[in-house]
Amino acid sequence: MEPSLPRFQKAHGKSEAEIRRRILQAIFEMRLPPGERLTEEQLAETFDVSRTVVRQAIARLSQDGILVKIPNIGTTVAAPTRKETRDILAVRKMVEPAIVRILSAAPVGGGLERIHAHLARETTARAKGDRGTLVRLTGEFHLLLAEVAANDVLTRLMTSLQTLTCLAILLYAEQNEACPPDEHSRIVEAIAGGDGERAATEMLQHLQHVEFDLHLDRAEPGSPLSDTIAWLRGNAVG
Repeated sequence: MEPSLPRFQKAHGKSEAEIRRRILQAIFEMRLPPGERLTEEQLAETFDVSRTVVRQAIARLSQDGILVKIPNIGTTVAAPTRKETRDILAVRKMVEPAIVRILSAAPVGGGLERIHAHLARETTARAKGDRGTLVRLTGEFHLLLAEVAANDVLTRLMTSLQTLTCLAILLYAEQNEACPPDEHSRIVEAIAGGDGERAATEMLQHLQHVEFDLHLDRAEPGSPLSDTIAWLRGNAVG
């Protein structure tokens, strides 16, 4: 019998979009780990919806690379390799400095108020020691910048990139801590001051800090089977 999903509270009649949002939230709060297997039956029961609605949510998340369909296994949460994580961060280094330049150059009106309100929620979560909420908020900060830039394509791209980064942090970071308290605020300060180049520099340094913490220069861990095969071939010492 398939185990239940303890990470979600029972939710009645959720829409496909809401199911996706809840799964992303679970990943952002590090409640749903890389490689976790999800089934249509589990999700349909959890959200009190038909399998058709669940199938739609799984299909969308699979298109974005967040869920992976594996033959003879089923659907699992993505587990980015170190190489894939380097690629993800390389794209983020191209995209996110451009986003903050856009925000610095164009009047963002209420968008800037939303960003400051988000930073205030990060500060509150940090003061309360609410780690799960803080980790989620620091990830959502990057999505908010894309949303305020009012570009739906950027928002969808950043949702995929940030979610995969969260999964990589679970896999490779030695200390699963949220972003340092000053890095986001420095980015926002530069945006508010209309200094696009400074904002871009602060964002790039922030992403480099994330990459450094993941130790992506290390070799990929081998599976027990691959290690055994290597030993049988005489390619390993032991």
